[in-house]
Amino acid sequence: MHDIAILAMIWFSVFIASYLAHKTKLTAVLWYLFFGTLMVNIGLLPQEMPIFIKDFAELGIIIIMFALGFEEDSGHFVKSIKRTWGIALFGALAPFAIAYTAAINFWGDANMALMCGLAMTATAVSLTMVSLKSMGLNRTEAATGIMTSAVIDDIASLALVAILVPLATGEAMLTLDGILLIIGKAVSFFAAVIFIGGWLFPKSSGALKYIPIIGTLNLRRILAMAEGEYAILALLLIAVLVALLAHAFGFHPAIGAYMAGLIIHKSYFDFDQSQQKDFYKQAREMIDNAAFSWIGPVFFVTLGTQLIFDSEVFLSVLPEALLLFVGLFFGQILSAGLAARYTGHFGWPASWLIGFGMLGRAELAFVVMEIAYVQHKIMTTEAFYTLMLTAFMLNISVPLTIGWWKKRFADAIPKTE
Repeated sequence: MHDIAILAMIWFSVFIASYLAHKTKLTAVLWYLFFGTLMVNIGLLPQEMPIFIKDFAELGIIIIMFALGFEEDSGHFVKSIKRTWGIALFGALAPFAIAYTAAINFWGDANMALMCGLAMTATAVSLTMVSLKSMGLNRTEAATGIMTSAVIDDIASLALVAILVPLATGEAMLTLDGILLIIGKAVSFFAAVIFIGGWLFPKSSGALKYIPIIGTLNLRRILAMAEGEYAILALLLIAVLVALLAHAFGFHPAIGAYMAGLIIHKSYFDFDQSQQKDFYKQAREMIDNAAFSWIGPVFFVTLGTQLIFDSEVFLSVLPEALLLFVGLFFGQILSAGLAARYTGHFGWPASWLIGFGMLGRAELAFVVMEIAYVQHKIMTTEAFYTLMLTAFMLNISVPLTIGWWKKRFADAIPKTE
């Protein structure tokens, strides 16, 4: 099948999924995942997606995360980090311990259990944020808490991947130098983002404005080119470049895209008042359309294609998958929810929303599974399918639990300004 034909089929499923989401009042993300799984298992989509579709899907998650960061206020984000350290810590330790213990009891292999614990640690923040967006909850304090704690979790999980995979494969020993290198990469990446935000974006570049050429550059001038005609192109280019910077430092590109959106302010679009046009609102609408209507959904449909049904294997691992799902479901909600309440001092409605929002498992989980199962053969087929099925059930739980909670307590969940 031609790559463009595959994309056309995915877009058709996105159209149907969006219609069904409107009719059923369920978030469209759930339907995207469903159609991806359905089409790959009935043979309409290939089990191994072509590079074009994989790259298109990755571009989708980059634009989604940029759009979410673009909507967020950087001051709220920084303030939220101080508030969400406990959510990140306890919300990661609990699922790691549950998955590790379960894997040891199921298969008795310490290295495989280590990879299972690691795969189930990081939250699929993109799935949660899109679910919150579709329900009008993405501007709540709880959403910011989920995003910041999930970013911290992802950074810690990526560090653990770099440390634990070589240990599990026997290729390396745990050393202080290796740990310091990973910490140094994290610090360097965020320092680079802060530098970009402090130099390229503001109207005045401080001491840097006296440097030839560099001092004359700022985002406001770039956005104002041709009366704002190239503003969207400039924004998407920044999103992709910072995503690539994150990837170069060993992090998921989506983290970089979110940070890029976070350090862009509304004031940068106030460059041509004579037209009486809200350039910021126009940019937001165009970015959101790409992120949530036609490019971003490809990521979720493609994610759904990861679950290939092999009846014999699935039936054999179903008891383990259900037990692991139940353990992670309650363990994640309780650990993140209680941490949000007692370390972050969120109200109970927001705390439980944070617990529900931390349930998803996607990008990093599949990265760890691919490393452990495909690259290094640490994980058995049974363990791989168990984690895949568990992750799928957890992902379905995100929009369902958030939707259920919204109907009861949305009015009690404070919103950010």
